[in-house]
Amino acid sequence: MTVTLADVAARARVSPATVSRVLNGNYPVAASTRERVLRAVDDLDYVLNGPASSLAAATSDLVGILVNDIADPFFGIMAGAAQTQIGGPGDGSGRAGGEKLAVICNTGGSPERELTYLTLLQRQRAAAVVLTGGAVELPAHRAAIAAKLAKLADAGTRIVFCGRPPLPEGDALVAALAFDNRGGGRRLTEHLLSLGHRRIGYVAGPPERTTTRHRLEGHREALRTAGITPDPTGSGDVGEEDRLTVHGPYDRRSGYEATLELLRRAPDVTAIVAANDTVALGACAAVRDQGMRIPQDISVAGFDDLPFSVDAVPALTTVRLPLFEAGARAGRLAMGKENPPPGGIATIAAELMIRGSTAAPRG
Repeated sequence: MTVTLADVAARARVSPATVSRVLNGNYPVAASTRERVLRAVDDLDYVLNGPASSLAAATSDLVGILVNDIADPFFGIMAGAAQTQIGGPGDGSGRAGGEKLAVICNTGGSPERELTYLTLLQRQRAAAVVLTGGAVELPAHRAAIAAKLAKLADAGTRIVFCGRPPLPEGDALVAALAFDNRGGGRRLTEHLLSLGHRRIGYVAGPPERTTTRHRLEGHREALRTAGITPDPTGSGDVGEEDRLTVHGPYDRRSGYEATLELLRRAPDVTAIVAANDTVALGACAAVRDQGMRIPQDISVAGFDDLPFSVDAVPALTTVRLPLFEAGARAGRLAMGKENPPPGGIATIAAELMIRGSTAAPRG
């Protein structure tokens, strides 16, 4: 039975005119109403009636690039690099009719907004979708994303992950380019251990994200290999690993506040590992505001090797991820300009960059 616009309106508890406005985007609609309509569209798998229905499996000239925060260089670099490969005047493809419109979809880190954008791209019959950065590991969201991507793939949309691991729930992807966050986290902590550090604080990202978990797992793996294990007090308090780990957003303010909390919990820490380079800048500021020097009193390290890292004073020890190269490759895969890796999955290596912000602890 064909689903009609009226069916969507009834499901969303709005008028058919409101559904039309949401789908056409030609009239302002309250955000809550808009999301309710899009949810109904998704639940009913609504396809436009009339001549447009014959195009249900066709794709448009639109390519969506989803990012958590376009102001964060981590995402901006990947999105910009992907855009260079997505066709259009001057792309060097030499192919007639190869022009595509790349649209950056800024989710703000919201799982709900991520799903909303995917629904909108489905409605527009997007030629391709590139999802960048770590994924939210909440089971309900992961299942919803897998279902949505399957619908997109069935309609002919090419789907590429850039910087996030593949979903175990489905095989809708063209390719997943996953950073070796776990290996990078391990090598960074091994570097600090080799300098003689044994009391290492960790400023982690949001606990529900894959990037956070993998980097923290690498850090703790290195500690355990070195014989540094959790030391529960037996009094119901958290273990040593948890006491030396503080979670927060991937931003400078979080790095600052979490570092102050770490120094309060464990004044004897000699090194701090930050979830990314932006968080590391906040950590450095907190250390200085406490009257300590980097690296003479406390070593600080980051992750990602963002462009400002080498210009920090002292230059930041970090883990380099080839963000531009990964983004460009994701763009080529999304456009069919490059063959997918074997099995559709490629792990992109992380490189340790040793600079002036880390040194041996004072005797």
